Amino acid sequence: MKEIYYNGRIYQKKGMESEAMGVERGMIAFVGSRQGAEAWAAGGETRSHNLSGTFVVPGLIDSHMHLLAYGYGVGIVDLRKRTSSLNDLLQCLKEYKNSTMEREGEWIIGRGFHQDDFQDEKRFPTRYDLDLIAQDRPIFVTRSCGHIAIANSAALAIAHITKDTPQPEGGRIDMDEEGEPTGILREYGIECVSRFIPKPGKDKIKQYLLQGMKKLNGYGITSVQSDDFGAFAGVNYETVIQAYKELEAEGHLTVKVYEQCLLSEMESLKDFLFKGYRTGVGTPYFTIGPLKIIADGSLGARTAYLDAPYADQPDHRGILIYSQKELEEKLAYGVKHGMQIAIHTIGDGAMNVAVNAFSKVLEEEVENKKRHGIVHAQITTKELIRQFQRLNLHVYIQSVFLNQDNHIIEKRVGKQRAEDTYLYRTLLNMGIEVSNGSDAPVEEPSVLSGIQCAVTRTTLDGTKTFLPKQALTVEEALETYTAMGARASFEEKKKGMLLPGMAADFTVLSEDLRHCFPERIKDIKVLKTYVDGICVYDVENP
Repeated sequence: MKEIYYNGRIYQKKGMESEAMGVERGMIAFVGSRQGAEAWAAGGETRSHNLSGTFVVPGLIDSHMHLLAYGYGVGIVDLRKRTSSLNDLLQCLKEYKNSTMEREGEWIIGRGFHQDDFQDEKRFPTRYDLDLIAQDRPIFVTRSCGHIAIANSAALAIAHITKDTPQPEGGRIDMDEEGEPTGILREYGIECVSRFIPKPGKDKIKQYLLQGMKKLNGYGITSVQSDDFGAFAGVNYETVIQAYKELEAEGHLTVKVYEQCLLSEMESLKDFLFKGYRTGVGTPYFTIGPLKIIADGSLGARTAYLDAPYADQPDHRGILIYSQKELEEKLAYGVKHGMQIAIHTIGDGAMNVAVNAFSKVLEEEVENKKRHGIVHAQITTKELIRQFQRLNLHVYIQSVFLNQDNHIIEKRVGKQRAEDTYLYRTLLNMGIEVSNGSDAPVEEPSVLSGIQCAVTRTTLDGTKTFLPKQALTVEEALETYTAMGARASFEEKKKGMLLPGMAADFTVLSEDLRHCFPERIKDIKVLKTYVDGICVYDVENP
């Protein structure tokens, strides 16, 4: 069966578009005029689709997110819309507790708050705040970024955390003036409690993945580069891989996944490699991607590792997860065994450590054939960006972060240092490869919101603009979510553009985002989403 899509504006790639497209066996077979499409399809069974003037773009690619955690978030307490105050957050948890039938030992889990948005007290909750909700039921809530969590007294007791508990490597358990744990857990301190939360089995993981993919398709997303191995402390990476493989065998994968492999323990990494897993191993629907290494935390949680102290916390520089030597050893081991590397670094201090490690391990290999890269790259410096260019590092940005971080960046690092942050225009002008994502569930994976932030440099409500000269054009921003996303996974010849011979992954939008007011891009509707020519989302039948 040949499929013809006509009477639309089909964006093939930057600077190239057409009015019609032909699809056969899940591939783009023709792009051009309607007359040409009809000639291509002549003589065989054909189905025609009138696009009715809509705008078609290559299937959208989120180059860094957490699909499993995002799907899991559907069933826990959503704190994102209840963070106007600390009291509002507590009220949300109370409402959830009162609306659910309590089972002995059942945890209350929530995620999504921003303490900087609190209007009453701009601080993290503590165990004592959460104890007001329940003293006999464990509560565990995570900041939107995932780098800070708070446990109540019942949860701390289950985890056996007391004033005598030693500090974890690569993290921290906050203590009060009396030396008692406050319930605030940072970075790998989070796992001291989270590993005691009941773990989902493979079937539950499959359910979470299905929930997440359904929502992604609704945003027009056809491919993701996803960090899933660390979603649940204590769940083996093999369980996650098996869940994906079963969903693929059952025909239920509606998003193509390039796995960013978080293997924090060296023994896990060695076991992974011993079993033959390497970057590129897999199928078009589930492929092993880079070794993911987390080098620091987040800006909002003040755990991103800075070269100089935080402007709003002068005695603090954040948390560096690995020493220079440790990072070099892990990076070198991954490279030696054929792994692409993607290092999470938000602070300039962590980025310096990462760049130094890349310089030492890659030595004269300046082509960077494995397309190693930096994830986030928020608090940069001009020298760091020159090093990105020298080493040909790929940079995974999240332009949608500007919606929240516009309000806090100057508070965190000061006005002068802020001038060198979120430099998307500079990166592109220097020829550095840049792909875009959401880091969901940190932010909703709305590509259109991300494009709007990249183009306007303004919060989605229009109240705060930051470094407007660093704005991208609409087509440049769209490229970061299509062609550049495909390059990050070595798939630029398979997807990311609508050209003959490429996968028929495409998204139908209600209007051409290049010709609407930039402040309205987020409001454009995703009408349909296709993966390998199959419609996986239809707004009229969601």
